[in-house]
Amino acid sequence: MKKSVLNDPRVMYHSDKFPVQKTQAEPALQSQMQPRPDCGEASYVGTGKLLNRKALVTGADSGIGRAAAIAFAREGCDVAIQFVPGEEADAKEVKGYIEDEGRQAFLLPCDLRDEGAASWIVHETVDAFGGLDLLVLNSAMQVAIETLADLPIQQVEDTFKVNVISMFESVQAAQKHLLPGSSIITTTSSQSFDPSPQLLDYAATKSAISNLTVNLAQYFADKGVRVNAVSPGPVWTPLQLNKGQLPGQLPNFGQGSLIGRAGQPAELAHMYVYLASDDASFVTGQIYGINGGTNINL
Repeated sequence: MKKSVLNDPRVMYHSDKFPVQKTQAEPALQSQMQPRPDCGEASYVGTGKLLNRKALVTGADSGIGRAAAIAFAREGCDVAIQFVPGEEADAKEVKGYIEDEGRQAFLLPCDLRDEGAASWIVHETVDAFGGLDLLVLNSAMQVAIETLADLPIQQVEDTFKVNVISMFESVQAAQKHLLPGSSIITTTSSQSFDPSPQLLDYAATKSAISNLTVNLAQYFADKGVRVNAVSPGPVWTPLQLNKGQLPGQLPNFGQGSLIGRAGQPAELAHMYVYLASDDASFVTGQIYGINGGTNINL
């Protein structure tokens, strides 16, 4: 029988249960995770799809944002990296990967809950790079709760500030800099379409992001700016170790997906590149699920 050249998606990445590990204090660091997420550091190979473009990626120190930032740099893009203060170690690693490609990297430590922070990162990126072509709004807050009674209203406010309100502010600040051909990419979630009770506030923000993405695509259409979203499912990122899962649930994280495992950030990088590039010139107002099989219905 001829040997297959195909790869079984069920075992291409980490497919076992995750080891028990301590919940990290905020902010959680990718460097302390076991196993470390695969963000394409050793595998992503660029082909110049984003040559000389200038990008701002929020939450780019780790996880999905990190994978997108590394991929963008290997496609020829300069990248500004927003991250929460305390995540400098992870952010400096990403900066190194970007500069290894001969591209500019710019670190932007700030908490998106702070007033004016979301517009500040846009202004700083434009000042550093002389423009802005790609805006990737990926930063997120996720804290699981046992019951509705356990959900502090302050947490609800903070989650909406980071996940939704900062998006409005960043887009408002960026719109005058986005020329025809620019692209805005948001990160929503399968929680937008299939919410979990332990993630009431997080799921609500992701639903808002899905709606906002489709709406912004209409707003920016006559300006030549495309707006799309990536919708991850269970992906192994530091978000899960910073109270993102209920106690005891982490070992089984992602095991219930149709593929039978959690995803890795590297598996999403190509979609961000596609949506940022001219390959997606006829694509706007779309939400792409990379989630192990969760159905998407807006």
